[in-house]
Amino acid sequence: MYSIVIPIYNEEETIPELVRRLTAVMDTLGHPTEVIVIDDGSRDATFRLLQEAHGRDPRLKVIRFSRNFGHQVAISAGIDHASGDAIMVMDGDLQDPPELLPEFLRKREEGYDVVYAVRRKRKEPLPKRLAYFTFYRLLQRVAAIDIPLDSGDFSLIDRRVADALRAMPERHRFVRGIRSWTGFRQAGLEYERDRRFGGEVKYTAAKLLKLALDGVFSFSYVPLRLASYVGLTISLISFAMALFYFLQKLLVGIDTKGWASTIIIVLFLGGVQLLTVGIIGEYIGRIYDEVKQRPLYVISERLGFETGGPARQ
Repeated sequence: MYSIVIPIYNEEETIPELVRRLTAVMDTLGHPTEVIVIDDGSRDATFRLLQEAHGRDPRLKVIRFSRNFGHQVAISAGIDHASGDAIMVMDGDLQDPPELLPEFLRKREEGYDVVYAVRRKRKEPLPKRLAYFTFYRLLQRVAAIDIPLDSGDFSLIDRRVADALRAMPERHRFVRGIRSWTGFRQAGLEYERDRRFGGEVKYTAAKLLKLALDGVFSFSYVPLRLASYVGLTISLISFAMALFYFLQKLLVGIDTKGWASTIIIVLFLGGVQLLTVGIIGEYIGRIYDEVKQRPLYVISERLGFETGGPARQ
């Protein structure tokens, strides 16, 4: 059995075309297939359209969150509820083409437990493409694990990998990172990422920045080490300058003056200290969220599932 997991947020313009293309693909797979759509607190007609689609085709199942919990949490909820031997994850804006799913399954038949899509080309504005290009290369340099370049959440994972992901309790989810962390046999599959089918972009600059920070702080200690290195460097420079001016006064008799330079140095050191505190605060904040142990998400409605069902604790 196969499962297709799709997080959705305010996609009323896309739902009819998404369902049509998914249905066409499912009919060619040759095995029982379920589609699990996670409505991440949509405020438009998305849930009503999903209800209608479920009534026409019970293979399409729906999970509705009580509010917006975020894209990565929605993916995690879909994986929690998926019952397939292979689970495929894709976005609901049709930038990830459903027609590529059979290619994922063919790679799985070659013995791979994870098949991730690699974006060969993006049909998006240049600033956004540059931001993604820079982020993925920066993340690969600082991360403690190997996270493939230009790979997103569009992927296939085997049941063993899904079980490993479900066992991970962290609240700040970076699915493509923990997917790589699990190990197993992984392979990439290149594709050309399409433009949105309709509607507005849901991943704002602020949300993209949060996702980037989650990726960096979840898989790297480099920011902490960088703060230590900067502090050590400044201390050494300060010691060298103090020694220089002391010898200059002692041997040459020149008394160094400079109110402006003193203020600049004090402000610079204050900025470095605040930056260091901010970096430490990012890690402490994540520790605080983990300690509280709140549920990862809250579900208000399920369509197509038995009463109850799995829930992230």
